[in-house]
Amino acid sequence: MKDKVIIITGGSSGIGRACALAFGKAGGKVVISARNAQKLNEVGQELEAADIEFLAVTGDVSKEEDCHRLIEETVARFGGIDVMLNNAGISMRALFQDVDLAVIRQLMDINFWGTVYCTKFALPYIQQRKGSIIGVSSIAGFQGLPGRTGYSASKFAMQGFLGALRTEVLHQGVHVMVACPGFTASNIRNTALAANGQQQGESPRDEGKMMSAEEVADKILEGTIKRQRELIMTGQGKLTVFLSKWLPGLTDKLVYNHMKKEADSPFK
Repeated sequence: MKDKVIIITGGSSGIGRACALAFGKAGGKVVISARNAQKLNEVGQELEAADIEFLAVTGDVSKEEDCHRLIEETVARFGGIDVMLNNAGISMRALFQDVDLAVIRQLMDINFWGTVYCTKFALPYIQQRKGSIIGVSSIAGFQGLPGRTGYSASKFAMQGFLGALRTEVLHQGVHVMVACPGFTASNIRNTALAANGQQQGESPRDEGKMMSAEEVADKILEGTIKRQRELIMTGQGKLTVFLSKWLPGLTDKLVYNHMKKEADSPFK
């Protein structure tokens, strides 16, 4: 990653923050973007302390104009783009029968359209340098998860978009990778939206037993360097993807039983 320019959305916490440090320590020039200016500034201070060259751009990936500005400011500062890491994302936890449709719309705007907007504006620069486009997805992009209809839909859409794009740029030297961390210790469950659109606040899972954001970042960095097509990071995730292809009915039952074990599960 020596002197490579890496844009990371959702760079103010969790996997985004960890990726900024990992790619920066590998020699990259890091551009971080997020809505929360204060948290973005805190990550910027960490990068500065680690002697990592960086640019912080406050913005909302669900807004096309913010994504365009992110790309323009990056190119103005560093002259090009080598890696577009689409990490910004939000989750939900509610039955479809109960959820406000605005919640699903918000998930699609951030998780799917945010990836589309940033990739659209970054693509010409990625093509010039034969760089990488990465989407941080989820096992929910392979197997629909109950209580996460909007989240699953957004990740299926992201993976379909990136898969089609990968084929379009097949002979242009552009690398496209989908990274699926599985359950990761981050704040995504704390900020997940409930049926009414409010953040649920408490995670329904034991965060201490999950893969750390730093482990995920190291794997994404390695996958970028090796120009991998797909990165499924946990044994549970690999098993779920395999079973969903060959034993889909059984997988539905296993996933249902697994999800109903969550605290305050609606599937009691």
